[in-house]
Amino acid sequence: MLRPGPLEIGLILVIILIVFGVGKLPQVGEAFGKGIRAFKRGTSGEGEEEKETKAKKKAKKKTTKKVTEAKA
Repeated sequence: MLRPGPLEIGLILVIILIVFGVGKLPQVGEAFGKGIRAFKRGTSGEGEEEKETKAKKKAKKKTTKKVTEAKA
């Protein structure tokens, strides 16, 4: 399969600009980025389990900090 050259990439960018307009382009880029990040998280296996463990670690740090402050 051939890779797109600079002319093809430029043509695609012009078509995207025409379809979405200048005002919506940042929103489209942001949504595209979020989609890519979500896809990477999904394919790497990072899911709800890791989010729960991160939340537990944060809660544990806060509890430890409160105990330390209470002793001082």
